[in-house]
Amino acid sequence: MTALDDLDPFAVFDAEAERLDRFFRELSEEDWMRPSRCEGWTVRDVLAHLAGEEDYNHACLDDGLDGLWSRLEKNGISGLADFNDWTVRTRRGLPVAEVLDEWRTRNGDTRRRMRALGRDATLATMSGPYPVGLQAFHYSSEYATHGDDVGVPVEDARERTAWRVAVGLFALEEQEADVEVAEDDDGDLVVRTSRGLGRLTPAEFVEATVGRLPDDHPLDADLRDALRCLA
Repeated sequence: MTALDDLDPFAVFDAEAERLDRFFRELSEEDWMRPSRCEGWTVRDVLAHLAGEEDYNHACLDDGLDGLWSRLEKNGISGLADFNDWTVRTRRGLPVAEVLDEWRTRNGDTRRRMRALGRDATLATMSGPYPVGLQAFHYSSEYATHGDDVGVPVEDARERTAWRVAVGLFALEEQEADVEVAEDDDGDLVVRTSRGLGRLTPAEFVEATVGRLPDDHPLDADLRDALRCLA
């Protein structure tokens, strides 16, 4: 049993996608060109990245990863960084409305198909066969992270942080990360490795797991590295 067992991964994924969709619908031309927290990317670039990632999501659902890797290799794409750059670069010349429609349509299909499979089914991933429900949590975490990257408003911050903490704790355990995490009496998280000790609020812990802690945060480099498990 984990803290994720009591959560509906598909409802969480739907909520994060719908939050992004509402935000994107209201943006002006100027808003699209604002810088995001992703270095070198505008808000528009983040949308392009989300749209491009659906190539991977659909390949997982179609058991077609070999075909995707072959197509990318023919385009000179190798490695995650190249893929991320490619998802953005190939859409910069397209109208933003077209990119938004691509993402909305293809992601809607991804979410529908994953829900139909059920949380206990498996699908192909770059790490091998993986439970659909857990993959939905990983996608949800990425959507929440990129939502924060572009400034999406959050009304249910406490509830959202709670499931993100649960996903972070699960990912650390899954990766057998060299770090211990325990909640103290104040609800903060005490993080410990053989080289150091730190204390984070739940929101700071989430930021650490996705590599978004501010540069001036006092958590030392070893603990930052140990906690980064979802980015």
